[in-house]
Amino acid sequence: MNDPVLSLKDAMVRYGTTTTVAGVSFELFLAETLGLVGESGCGKSSVARALAGLTPLSSGRLFIDGHDVLPKRRPGKPHARDKVQLLFQDPAASLSPRMTVSTLLAEPLKIRRDFSLANWQALLELGSGIGLGPQLLHRYPHQLSGGQARRVALLRALAAKPQIIIADEPTAGLDISVQGELLNLLRSLQAKLGLSYLLISHNLNVIGRVSDRVAVMYLGQIIETGPTQTIFRAPAHPYTEALLSSNLTVRADRRRERIVLKGELPSPSNPPSGCRFHPRCPVARPVCAKVSPELVRKPDGRAVACIFPVNETAVPHAIAG
Repeated sequence: MNDPVLSLKDAMVRYGTTTTVAGVSFELFLAETLGLVGESGCGKSSVARALAGLTPLSSGRLFIDGHDVLPKRRPGKPHARDKVQLLFQDPAASLSPRMTVSTLLAEPLKIRRDFSLANWQALLELGSGIGLGPQLLHRYPHQLSGGQARRVALLRALAAKPQIIIADEPTAGLDISVQGELLNLLRSLQAKLGLSYLLISHNLNVIGRVSDRVAVMYLGQIIETGPTQTIFRAPAHPYTEALLSSNLTVRADRRRERIVLKGELPSPSNPPSGCRFHPRCPVARPVCAKVSPELVRKPDGRAVACIFPVNETAVPHAIAG
């Protein structure tokens, strides 16, 4: 595989005394879609904001296209982080209500000092190709449907000519038919422009449909990652198994017996000792409360942070004290 276009290493994000991202590492490759899943409050959006530069890393390293992005930006100079654009979970709220669609689209070109008639026309042509005709240019955000608002947000992100797009719940609140249109659009743009996506979603059907790999987060840490179909077919971490068992599907061959986890997601300000999942884990043993498992690579391409993986409970994996 080629070198990654994005590499996050041992990332920590803190808000005061609360650590929402605790030592997260992953890579994203050219024209790849990586799905990031987990319960609300597990740190997914904090990861997205840190990658986009909206929240500082408390520690760790971030490389984009091989360049360390932590050194400060020099005024007037290009920066590796310019290659990353974030699509917010609420696209309408991310669009200024005082600006028309035309003004919103022109803004990133002007900020980049890249506004010209040729670039404007190219952007409008791209907009027409994704369903944003000229009749929408004079509308304000409140005059757009949910699908149109997402397309405007996407086109505005593309105006910055990114290499990586982070999409936080891109299909939330949309009808099933509109969700399908948007996902097809994202895949079409990926094929056309060579984009890499980090796709954050609670919708496991969406992740299963469009992502190449998936990373599962729990309480600020990645506990399993690997090829999407491998993990969806046979999850190795008990939390991943429980998460997938809650997924609604019309396909009988993909339904699982529902696993109901006891208790609630612990507070990131006071995480459990040892494995963070052990208080809710249906297969936890006393050792799980004492030691923290590392992500261990497996022959099928995945990595799992569990001392007693599903279907391998008799074979303890590597642990870190």
